[in-house]
Amino acid sequence: MSTSTTTEYRASTSTGKIANFVDTRVGLSPVVREFGRKIFPDHWSFMFGEVALYTFVILLLSGTFLTFFFDPSMAHTTYEGSYRPLYGVEMSTAYASSLDISFDVRGGLFMRQVHHWSALLFVAAMSVHMLRVFFTGAFRRPRELNWVVGCVLLILGLAAGFTGYSLPDDLLSGNGLRIIDGVIKALPIVGSYISFFLFGGEFPGDAIIGRLYILHVLIVPALILLMVVAHLFMVVVHKHTQYPGPGRTENNVVGYPIGPVYAAKAGGFFFIVFGIIALISALFTINPIWNYGPYDPSPVSAGTQPDWYIGWVDGALRLMPGFLWAFPFEWQIPLPFLGEDRFTPHSEVANVWNLFPGGTNTIVWNVLLPMLPAAILIGTMIAWPWIERWISKDDREHHILDRPRNAPTRTAIGVAGIVWYCTMWAAASSDLIATHFMVSLNDVTYWLRAIFVFGPFIGFIITKRVCLSLQRKDREIVLHGREAGVIEMTPDGEFRERHERLDDFHLYKLIGFESRKPLPAQPGADGKVSAGEKRRAKISRWFYEDRVEPVTREELVEAKTHDHHDVPAPVGAGSSQSSIGH
Repeated sequence: MSTSTTTEYRASTSTGKIANFVDTRVGLSPVVREFGRKIFPDHWSFMFGEVALYTFVILLLSGTFLTFFFDPSMAHTTYEGSYRPLYGVEMSTAYASSLDISFDVRGGLFMRQVHHWSALLFVAAMSVHMLRVFFTGAFRRPRELNWVVGCVLLILGLAAGFTGYSLPDDLLSGNGLRIIDGVIKALPIVGSYISFFLFGGEFPGDAIIGRLYILHVLIVPALILLMVVAHLFMVVVHKHTQYPGPGRTENNVVGYPIGPVYAAKAGGFFFIVFGIIALISALFTINPIWNYGPYDPSPVSAGTQPDWYIGWVDGALRLMPGFLWAFPFEWQIPLPFLGEDRFTPHSEVANVWNLFPGGTNTIVWNVLLPMLPAAILIGTMIAWPWIERWISKDDREHHILDRPRNAPTRTAIGVAGIVWYCTMWAAASSDLIATHFMVSLNDVTYWLRAIFVFGPFIGFIITKRVCLSLQRKDREIVLHGREAGVIEMTPDGEFRERHERLDDFHLYKLIGFESRKPLPAQPGADGKVSAGEKRRAKISRWFYEDRVEPVTREELVEAKTHDHHDVPAPVGAGSSQSSIGH
């Protein structure tokens, strides 16, 4: 019989003893060791996701401070605070507490502005991060679900911003709630019931601020935290994507480990973001609620716009006409079971409805239809990984990113969506555009409507042409080198410009991509080509037909063989002559 003894680790410092105590009880060292060895590539475009995460942390910290002083009540009170222009004015308790935070709580205004600027930057960073993921193809397998999580995070960010924007109960936020109330009431049959339930009675009711407060500080942040954890978990499981380059394959990741290099850089970057937001918040006023006054349903502030992330929905409402030629967008549907005829005719068509006994229900298409572009944008964005996979029938795992120019149709579709979004966004400021540039408001609206319809197509065509031109330029550089700007004369009197060959790193960047080709219709298990497969083949041909093939090894060898230029050192400091093709 033999016995074995295990020597237990004994820490020599107080910190080490505490860490060892916790580790022996919890067992975190294997998790930390495994997670600390994870490799993350280093590229400036990956920083946008980190900015979104850091601003969310700042939102949580500043929001926690504000919750100690904000009272989400719509009870009426008389203001007796420090801001003299509103002294003695009747207002809601929510608005009075917001003024107290701004003028009577030490550091309150600064924290309000930190919270608001962080919210704007949070949604902006998420939006740019999602665009980077889309244009580089990082949403492909196995990251489809992570893309959906990102889309949900973006929607939750909009919800968090709008619910917080409405809490002060000032005139500006109240008018925004009034627009939401109008959209809800435009829903046929059920709209008025939903509005009464949400606002606790006829608008503005006496319950909406308290309900928005619970959404803003509890439900939406909890959902965002859940989505952030799911997002980071899938990033670790799937490993990080990386841009193409020498030594980078679908089976590895070239970069820095989380500990200590990446963790130190991330910590420093967090404080940089925090410092910039603090500087902006200290120098630039945002949402001066004391200038708007308490909410009153009768007035509307002039020259006020919602925060940028909500403006595109307001802009869609402004672009929608009430009539298109003689066609009205307000329909009144007879409902005989209502009993009482409450209909007032406005046209000959409307007089026909009066032949029906009973009441009517109004369908306000000029309010409902503007919500359709938002649904199309969000729905297409969520479904895009499966749309592209159906078109290409590519079910492989992708860990190497695309350069946007090498996926011209996808990039053009993304730009078309951006143009569509930005047109609606600009329309939310159509009145300010008209007053600042001293032009007709109607003319501004007509031009924005034209851009809304034709702008995405123009953006698509131009972007695709630019991407294909950039591919041709890359091909030219690979085959003939980069122009050195040096003109030489040959012995026979011919003048030529010297070209410099690229080094291996730059050469790989220009030729290391896959140019997908249209996939013809494939027969099914029964040997027949279905109608859906024929449609897919047509879309595939439109999607991939216009392309520029990357330079092959044979073409590169031939270009070097027939190269009559005096080729000096390859481009790139400290590099060696490219050996690709030899």
